Amino acid sequence: MVEQGVLDIMYLNKNNSSSAASSPDKEKKNFDNLKISFTDDYPKKNAEILSGQYGINLLLVGLSLMLALSYSGSAVKEEHLLSLLISLMLLQITWMLWYIVRKGRQTCFVSEKDSDAGTSWLRGGLSLLALISLIMDAFRIGYYVGYKTCLSPAVGVYPVIHAVHTISQVHFLWFHVKDVIKTFETFARFGVIHAVFTNLLLWCNGVISEAKHFLDTHKRRLLDLGYTNITVGEEEPCCNCTTNTCSIFSHGLSYLYPFNIEYHIFVSVVLFVMWKNIGHTTEYQRNQNVVMRTNGLVAGPILGTIALASTIVVLVLYIIKVGDSAESRESAVTMFYCYGIVMLLFMCLAGSVGLLIFRSDNVPLDYSKNPSRKLDADLLFGTAIGSWLMSWCSILAVISIKSRPVYGWINFMYSLLVIIEKYIQNLFIIESLYRKQETSERDEVETIPEIYSVSAGSSLSLASSYNGIINRAFENQDKVCVSLETDQEINNQGYSHTRSLPEGSISLHTRRLAKPSKRRRVLKNIAVFLFLCNISLWILPAFGCRPQFDNGIEEETFGYTIWTTIVTVAMPLNLFYRMHSVASLLDVFRKV
Repeated sequence: MVEQGVLDIMYLNKNNSSSAASSPDKEKKNFDNLKISFTDDYPKKNAEILSGQYGINLLLVGLSLMLALSYSGSAVKEEHLLSLLISLMLLQITWMLWYIVRKGRQTCFVSEKDSDAGTSWLRGGLSLLALISLIMDAFRIGYYVGYKTCLSPAVGVYPVIHAVHTISQVHFLWFHVKDVIKTFETFARFGVIHAVFTNLLLWCNGVISEAKHFLDTHKRRLLDLGYTNITVGEEEPCCNCTTNTCSIFSHGLSYLYPFNIEYHIFVSVVLFVMWKNIGHTTEYQRNQNVVMRTNGLVAGPILGTIALASTIVVLVLYIIKVGDSAESRESAVTMFYCYGIVMLLFMCLAGSVGLLIFRSDNVPLDYSKNPSRKLDADLLFGTAIGSWLMSWCSILAVISIKSRPVYGWINFMYSLLVIIEKYIQNLFIIESLYRKQETSERDEVETIPEIYSVSAGSSLSLASSYNGIINRAFENQDKVCVSLETDQEINNQGYSHTRSLPEGSISLHTRRLAKPSKRRRVLKNIAVFLFLCNISLWILPAFGCRPQFDNGIEEETFGYTIWTTIVTVAMPLNLFYRMHSVASLLDVFRKV
């Protein structure tokens, strides 16, 4: 008994000694794990959430200033809001400059690229909108020069900083928006999300200014029609203009607002894709280069051009007739609804035919991860809510209203078709973007020569194109530094794959390029027609055709204040939906 007890005590002491010996090692291991979790895992897991919360709070600060500024008796003045926007733009310019300089110094590092983010035609469209925004800044400077005696200096500094911000941002988008950032990820996330919400605040500022202009115009129309209990805000500052061009600048700004608004919201979307791509890797997919061909395009461009021309006519007639008298106002509103019903019926028919063609082809859908494509689909559904809200309110107003104007049930049909058309168009666009590109065996084919490049070592290099993020980084960075210059000469956009051939043997291969079949030609015509129709439906509300303010049906049901708030919030979403549909339909045309 004693011997066994001694042995048990000795065994227990042995275990305790080994446990005590391993305790410092375990504590050191736990400390190292904790250190790694705070230095490595923490930014990777939470940087996106932290930067997102920073951006949302930045937006809420700006919106609180804008809402306070909308109240005439508030202590918040315009210079306070402009000072905040100037500070945010300067901070974004500083971050973009840091990113460009840092990347320029990394000569031995080749970053990954997202080929779907910021396509060339999208960057070209943004450059055009940016050019119009620069013209708007010139108008603002001219307006400030005329009224500088009674305006804050922030009103004059704002367009100058905005012009510098626009130029630097367009440069950044052209050369760096495809970058998939893998270094300084946490700092980069905060920089990109700051740029996203800075542009969102500039968009909100433009939307509020445009809404205020349209509300003042609507109130003046009501005053001309005999309404007396309406107050209109002052349009010009309380001082004399020192030049003869103040009225030109003031009226010109109202026509340039829509382009500036679309510029900032599109930049926000493109930069958001860049933010989602930080530290992101998608599946590699090897596809053929997409070539935009116009074979068989007849019906779509002709019908779309007719729709666009009729839109210009309706816009001019509406603006002329809506402010004359009550009778001409009713005829203008009726004309708009009749035009909209015809346009929407054709768009519904075109979208339904496109969906039937898609469903008749047994082509599988592509469910690979693609931040740009997912964002396109989310924006189509999200921004359609604005016009759906206005349409359902109009339907309810027509049903419940006691008086029966001439255009009452026409308004009902128009609102119902708006809901159906967006539903069909969203399905058509999203199904097209998610379909894999496959060549039908029944298509007519033609042969064109494949492009090869011959190197000095008698090797033949065939450039391979990839859809998605292109990884140009190698496992050995030293090899990248040595071969980077040669690799860029061979293929400036993708990963080069070389294979050796016997010396002196150069074989010319050809690949078969499919001509579009009848179904594809129909889809291309549908995409072009819907493209031009969406431009037409963007032009009308952007430049003054807003029967929601002029028909009086919804105001009688919901009241002036509530209905004005609904239209003010929903109309910018509707405008962005149309412009985003234009961009998505161009992608549909390119990929069919």
